[in-house]
Amino acid sequence: MAIQTQVNGTVAKGFERVRDAFAANFEMHGDIGAACCVYLHSKPVVDLWGGAKTAGGEPYSAETLQMVASTTKGIVAVAAHLLAQEGKLDLDAPMTRYWPEFGQAGKEDMPVRWLFSHRAGLAAIDRPLTLRDVYAWDPVVDALAAQEPLWEPNTAHGYHVGTYGWLAGEVIKRVSGKSVGRFVAERLASPLDLDIFIGLPQDQFGRVAPLIAAPPPVGPPDVFLARLLDPTTLLHRAFVNPTLSVANFNEHAFWAAEVPAANGIATARSLARLYAATIGEVDGVRFLTPNTLAKATEPQSEGEDLVLGYETRYATGFQLSFPFRPMAGEGSFGHYGMGGSVGFANPGHSFAFGYVMNQMGPSGGVDPRTKGLIDAVVDSLP
Repeated sequence: MAIQTQVNGTVAKGFERVRDAFAANFEMHGDIGAACCVYLHSKPVVDLWGGAKTAGGEPYSAETLQMVASTTKGIVAVAAHLLAQEGKLDLDAPMTRYWPEFGQAGKEDMPVRWLFSHRAGLAAIDRPLTLRDVYAWDPVVDALAAQEPLWEPNTAHGYHVGTYGWLAGEVIKRVSGKSVGRFVAERLASPLDLDIFIGLPQDQFGRVAPLIAAPPPVGPPDVFLARLLDPTTLLHRAFVNPTLSVANFNEHAFWAAEVPAANGIATARSLARLYAATIGEVDGVRFLTPNTLAKATEPQSEGEDLVLGYETRYATGFQLSFPFRPMAGEGSFGHYGMGGSVGFANPGHSFAFGYVMNQMGPSGGVDPRTKGLIDAVVDSLP
């Protein structure tokens, strides 16, 4: 039975079909609370929200904050490329230039770029770690410095589900002298007044819509779920040590910590605005120059993913379009998050897109919610 939900917000003339697709997500695809925003040529043309923060709860608003899981990785990538643009970070230099302790277990000459493109072989950690270690930061970073690669680095790629955040975050910390959450707050969020947090202040907790676990998958087998439940896979190992689960995602301590692969909290409006400022000037601010952007989005890893078990494509820190994460096709760059959120830009079409939601969906295929929205955006372009 279709569920009708009031859709709030605005769409520019010609983008009405995006509103229709957004409404259809509640009626046909199980959305409970969600928001979607699109910038075209650096100006907002879609700004929609609807539903509830919890099933039957208070309304989901434009200001509702949402945990966006691995969508956080794209935010971290923007931060790293900003440092590279300023000449402070050489992505092709050895990691040990910035993080001397990293040069253990045969990793002495590993370049920074391999960490950002999932080629480092550090997708899981052997040393047992707890959530307390996650919140403390240093125990996880120390374990990664000591970790022997799980495959010969740069011979293949595999999604660094959680470790990407600590690896990239420690580099940013060593280079900038600030934690990744503080750097994002000061250098990305502040200039454009973005609601994007890696490490949420306590006074913002009330704005967050808790995540709702994905329902059991129906139809074809969920490749992601099958590998996640198989203790022999790297994906399983990546999630169980340290434990990363939806239950953690809704804990206040997790919101307050800095877990830069998985615990970013944002609005759709801010994700779209951030990515718009990587491909153009937004209210006088542009984060990445065209030259930086071209280098940042060059493909680094393509083909079968040793962790996920299906085809993936990555640039340096960003996902590129691949079958399960299509964005708006070739030329798109950004990052999806487990459960359905996404932030990305497509320079060729001059638009940036953000979508957040509290009802998670299966992670092993194309999410019909974002596919419908993105298809509607592309079909609406002048």
